[in-house]
Amino acid sequence: MMNYDYDIVRQPLHQGLDKISIASAKKLGDPSYFNRTLCSVNETAVRISVFLGEFHWHAHENEDEFFFVLEGELELEIEGQDPIILKPQEGVVVPRGVRHCPKAPGGVVLLMVEPTAVVSTGN
Repeated sequence: MMNYDYDIVRQPLHQGLDKISIASAKKLGDPSYFNRTLCSVNETAVRISVFLGEFHWHAHENEDEFFFVLEGELELEIEGQDPIILKPQEGVVVPRGVRHCPKAPGGVVLLMVEPTAVVSTGN
């Protein structure tokens, strides 16, 4: 697996009954790319991802991945098909095994839902 220098923290920031603030979470990392686990719900992680530019091509062989745009615009390049463009209040599930490359030339704030065991950079 390639080693990417992304600011990713998998430990949940919040536990049960904690109030969660997206505005506060957005201030926790480098705006060029960071990913924080806001909380865990059963075996699922709810994450915020903030980035500007392009991630890298990858897939998650064993997990689906849910992207929901809070701010900005996300272009999801999908191997073998047209890109999916998501604007605020829009989301999509990328099924396991599907190679994809998230891009946000103008910046994006995403809410992501995925199994806690998922490796954010893919495999």
